[in-house]
Amino acid sequence: MSMGMNTGSASLNGRGLALGAQYLGAAAVWGASFLFIKVAVEGLSPAQLVLGRLLFGALVLAGIMLATRRRWPRGLRVWSHLTAIGAIMCVAPFLLFSWAAQYLPSGLSSIYNATTPIVTMLVALAILPDERLTRIKTAGLFVAAGGVLLVAAPWTAVADASGDMFFWAQLACLGGTTCYGLGFSYTRRFLRGYPYDAVTVSAAQIGAGAVLILLLTPFIGMTPISITPGIAVSVIVLGGIGTGIAYIWYTNVINAWGATNASTVTYLTPIGGVILGVLVLGETILWNQILGGIIVVVAILVSQGRLRLPRDSRAKKPSRRQTEDDSSLTSPPAHR
Repeated sequence: MSMGMNTGSASLNGRGLALGAQYLGAAAVWGASFLFIKVAVEGLSPAQLVLGRLLFGALVLAGIMLATRRRWPRGLRVWSHLTAIGAIMCVAPFLLFSWAAQYLPSGLSSIYNATTPIVTMLVALAILPDERLTRIKTAGLFVAAGGVLLVAAPWTAVADASGDMFFWAQLACLGGTTCYGLGFSYTRRFLRGYPYDAVTVSAAQIGAGAVLILLLTPFIGMTPISITPGIAVSVIVLGGIGTGIAYIWYTNVINAWGATNASTVTYLTPIGGVILGVLVLGETILWNQILGGIIVVVAILVSQGRLRLPRDSRAKKPSRRQTEDDSSLTSPPAHR
């Protein structure tokens, strides 16, 4: 019996280590995604890069759908919603972040990407009737606004070769996170009643996004291409691993740990993005950008009730359903 217990304990420990590795793997891949974008735009236009990563992502997820024998969604109505989500959550933000990468350090882009949960909450408050602005959420929004302001530092003159484009690139990043917020809210409102799991929805929306960017690229992306081994690897990793494999890892962690614990990967991605940008690309990140990023993460913790303000120490603990809904806003999309 002791031997059986030891075997079972070893099995559980092994599974726990595997889940931990998948959690860290997803965080690493998504944190490195902005480094790969920065490398890829050296030889590809933003549209060409988005086309490559969506095609690779669609192929990987289609293979997973086939291997797991999942059924594709059916019906014009659901596909119209999935196509809209593909445009809002894949094509538009990918183009915005890829364009911004031409003028911003990859680490700074990853910091702006960390504002996604806060932007999502703002969008949800505006368009979802069941969303309410609580005292905790209000505090989180104000703290996040301060963090974004500190990162952008509009009171300083940026001595950068890209000049004014530095400012517009930061706005493009915020536009990308706004697209994610719109996409999350759109998904909650229009796909809630459909019997499709996250893998199926992601495969469909990324496939639809790939078709859309394939149609758009002849009009917005016909520039000379320069392919190097680094650029090719960047596109493959962004699409195949970041969109496909890492998403499966993340789904496994959600199933085992729950959405609330799994969503903490959001706090690791900007850390990885900044560190890789400095170590690999030799980027310089200013003190205000680091401090602003930390403030944004604190704002996410406050808005979700994970970091309680002193006056709210006796506040009622949020329901499990509310916690899961809030945490879902921080779950990195498969294509990030």
